[in-house]
Amino acid sequence: MTTEGFERQLADAVRELNAQEDPPHTLETIVAITPEFFGSCDFVGVSLVDRQGIHTPAASNEKLRELDESQYRAGQGPCYDAIRHHATVLVDDLATDTRWPDWGRAMVSELGIRSSLSFRLFTRPDDSRGALNVYSTEPAAFDDEDLLHGQTIAAMCAVALARSLHDEQLAAALESRTVIGQALGMVMERYGIDEDTAFNVLRRIASHDNRRIRDLAAQIVRDRRLPSTQP
Repeated sequence: MTTEGFERQLADAVRELNAQEDPPHTLETIVAITPEFFGSCDFVGVSLVDRQGIHTPAASNEKLRELDESQYRAGQGPCYDAIRHHATVLVDDLATDTRWPDWGRAMVSELGIRSSLSFRLFTRPDDSRGALNVYSTEPAAFDDEDLLHGQTIAAMCAVALARSLHDEQLAAALESRTVIGQALGMVMERYGIDEDTAFNVLRRIASHDNRRIRDLAAQIVRDRRLPSTQP
């Protein structure tokens, strides 16, 4: 692929990713467009890091997703290493690579995969969001150009995911504030109290019922009254 062709394709990919409305669609688009940038790419998986650990929410098929996630349970594999130790991990032949023999044999026998490239997804050096993993059924499928292109694509995907996740979190925060505000207004009007007192009422009920204020507020807005059980 020429430099001009790569830049044009990259610009199209940026626009397509930016048009996605939420993280699931962004992940699906990453899986769909990534093979276009490599001479040989038969499978793609995207792994993410969250509070529960590492998981693979998007992959070319379910079997690949399962095999990707088996790395995290074992604490070893090219994707795991890309997230935890090295920004880029190249495997020329999973059938003979001695670093992760059990996982490599499973990839070969289950999906016929021989080569892999894993790129850490990060927007800051100290912030690993996950990894972009590309796979080929050909041994030694990835060259130096694939390595450079992949690092650029991974950076683009990391930024797109960060933007998508931030937008989703922001939307959820705004929705919570709106619902809580509606519930406060109803309690203030119903009982003739000020906003601070109304919030304390919600906080006490939420604490008594061991639930989030946002969930309590949603119930109040839905039922048009306070819960029947109150502290």
